[in-house]
Amino acid sequence: MTVTGFTGIVIIFLFLGSMFFFTLTRDQEKEKNLRQIPAFRRIKEVIGLTVEEGSQLHVSLGRGGFTSLQSASALAGLSILQEIIKASSVCDYPPVATTGNATISFLAQDIIQGTSKAISTEGHERSSVGELVGLTPFSYAVGTLTTIRENRVSANILAGWYGNEITWLTTAGERQNSPTIAGTAQLPAQAIMYASASEPLIGEEIFAAGAYLGKKPMHVSSVKTQDIFRWILVVLMILGIVLKYLGMHDIFQSILMGVS
Repeated sequence: MTVTGFTGIVIIFLFLGSMFFFTLTRDQEKEKNLRQIPAFRRIKEVIGLTVEEGSQLHVSLGRGGFTSLQSASALAGLSILQEIIKASSVCDYPPVATTGNATISFLAQDIIQGTSKAISTEGHERSSVGELVGLTPFSYAVGTLTTIRENRVSANILAGWYGNEITWLTTAGERQNSPTIAGTAQLPAQAIMYASASEPLIGEEIFAAGAYLGKKPMHVSSVKTQDIFRWILVVLMILGIVLKYLGMHDIFQSILMGVS
């Protein structure tokens, strides 16, 4: 095993160890002091407005698959959907979810039914709906646009894997004068969201939904650990710049690459 491979394993175990440590020593008062992410604050605001206005939230889960790297964004979107269903259970029109992947659609239906049953809203006259609106980028975009343009939809939350079709979705939300909160792990789509969404989730912020919306202990611990490792990376990058300036970076690079 190379030094790089060993280092990677050590980092994984340190990350998991930090998560368990923060979970066991959690302080609920300190958890209230998590750094502010405007998009999650906005989600809570639009849920409140939806309840007051008797309107409906639209959650789009993208068109990413479940057996590839795209699954991370899709799972983050499903987590957001679950928390939104819990928080908006008293809405006249519960949230509607759209997706462009069959597997994610089944999972969304399962979350909707399971969460509705857990909060005793299953069987009500109106319940949350999960829709598979299209299996290709174009058909998914067209189907989602139809939902965005519904008169009773007052806000759109786009959380999943998207391609260039995200431009149509964010633009449609703005034209309807409805807030659009959007996040993904796909870099080109992130750039589009940053320019066109009301509140974009930048970078890995989409994966912090469980901590900010659900306050689940392990999710909160994960966010704290991410922040610690982020500062460690900052320090290492600064150290790398200093070593390069001193002409010593080649030695350390050889060590990390496993070259003797």
